[in-house]
Amino acid sequence: MDDYYFHNQTVIINYTRKYVTNAAELVDSEGFHVFLDNYMEYLRTHNQILYLWLTDRADAETVKAELVKLSKLLMIMEPEEIHHPALQQPEELLAVIEAAYNYWRKMQRYSIMYTQNAQGYQRQNFIEADSQFNAMVLNFYRTIQQKVQGSKNKVYRQLQAGTNASLLLQDYDWDIPAGYEILHKIPFVNSIMLRTPLIIHPKSNKRTGMFTEVNENPIQDFIKNDDEWLCIPTKVGSLLTLAYFHRDFISSCIAVPNLFEMASRKDVCSRKPDCIMLFGNPDNKQDTVFYHDKKNDIWVGKISAAQVIEYFGYTKKMLLTLHNLAMIQKGWLPIHGAMVNIYFKDGTKKGIMFMGDSGAGKSETIEALSVLASSIIDHQETVFDDMGSIHLDAQGKLRAQGTEIGAFVRLDDLDKGTAYKDMDRSIFFNPEKANARVVIPAAPYDVVTEDHEIDCFMYANNYTDERGMHLFKNREEAEPVFVEGKRFALGTTQEKGISTTFFANPFGPMQKQEQCNALIDQMFDQLFAQKIPVGEIYTCLGLPDKGNNGIQDAAQALLDFVRK
Repeated sequence: MDDYYFHNQTVIINYTRKYVTNAAELVDSEGFHVFLDNYMEYLRTHNQILYLWLTDRADAETVKAELVKLSKLLMIMEPEEIHHPALQQPEELLAVIEAAYNYWRKMQRYSIMYTQNAQGYQRQNFIEADSQFNAMVLNFYRTIQQKVQGSKNKVYRQLQAGTNASLLLQDYDWDIPAGYEILHKIPFVNSIMLRTPLIIHPKSNKRTGMFTEVNENPIQDFIKNDDEWLCIPTKVGSLLTLAYFHRDFISSCIAVPNLFEMASRKDVCSRKPDCIMLFGNPDNKQDTVFYHDKKNDIWVGKISAAQVIEYFGYTKKMLLTLHNLAMIQKGWLPIHGAMVNIYFKDGTKKGIMFMGDSGAGKSETIEALSVLASSIIDHQETVFDDMGSIHLDAQGKLRAQGTEIGAFVRLDDLDKGTAYKDMDRSIFFNPEKANARVVIPAAPYDVVTEDHEIDCFMYANNYTDERGMHLFKNREEAEPVFVEGKRFALGTTQEKGISTTFFANPFGPMQKQEQCNALIDQMFDQLFAQKIPVGEIYTCLGLPDKGNNGIQDAAQALLDFVRK
């Protein structure tokens, strides 16, 4: 990659190509000059008063040169020793400095470092390098700000003045399948350092469209362009997925490890990938497609570059779609829902599984259960928060596994305090907007991929004006409710109002309905044969005022039931 790469509100700093160690090197760097270009354009369109003040006596290029010169002087001299017209108006100059600092911090800022030895010193070095850069930028700002201000600050806020995250990249010598040679030499993300809480501001805040199957491998459309791609190896459940991101969508790449387990170099080099995702392919199409490469037994997904795919839901759902398709082929049934193991203080344990489409109230019910039962629950264990699967083990018993080590949830639907309990580890997306989301770490990978007993299976009904829960008497009564996948859509996708989705899962099962129907019949036969309670809870999230907190009634009814 380039020394510095600016795209929209994202900047990538390549420490391997250029690493600045002091303010003098910073203001002389190409990156600083590119930043000033962007900053001047920002002032021209968003702050005419400051822009006109700066350009009153000179053009924009001259102004930028003067800002560089003045910055250098202020780093080594006191204002009274400097003869510059801008210092005759310190209030206006201070406003320019503050606006530049705020503009920089509002950008999504990432650093990368390449290495061939990601052990020991090298691994630590990329963290130290980024920390030193952060300190240097902060010191640079404070030095010139305080000198123009004419006094020391009374309050010092240790903000993320450098980057929001740093990536250690490495080439992996992996066994590339025939037909995928174009992926050669694309670096892998070996380690990530996140400065949390991390707040990302994508242009889009909802997902639209569907993932559709195509008859030709999307790898044929892959537009590589040297140094524009990176790969984050990911474990989605038990499957190895190589997720390739164009640098314009590095923010989505950064968020992946908060939701899915990162795969190691050993994982990548010792086994064939189950899935490959190409995200942000600049092909001038609007594709959200997948393909099954039967020869290599690899599921391939592609999402074309577009502003709308900045919404992290596209990344998450494509990864889960590829996973689900592979699991259907394996004979496992994907479940769009959530599952939690509740460990009571009396020593008993209950595995509660929910199913429902986006906005149905799966995560919210788990949160309500946690609050209501705090006095009788020893602890909870999240198996999955959005997507899992059920299967028959070697003994013929129904078991469940998860896919994610984190949760990608709506801030609006959480208890007010929930988002803040783990905010020091969280990634927020547009927290000031409707459908704001947060990615919160939820469970260790070993727990997610274990076989878990299912003690009850509930459909999350958010549209019926009823309270509590009820149990189905038999498969014939229960299965149609789950297959219909009815909900009141809250506008988190292109849908709004009452809608139906096959098996409440547009991420694989809907595309493979014939195969899924056979699996659904088999699993529901076993649910009732093994006397696992099957029912529905009324979350009320689609009702006015959420049914006067009807989700608490549902959680209480469910808690009373499992306690019996």
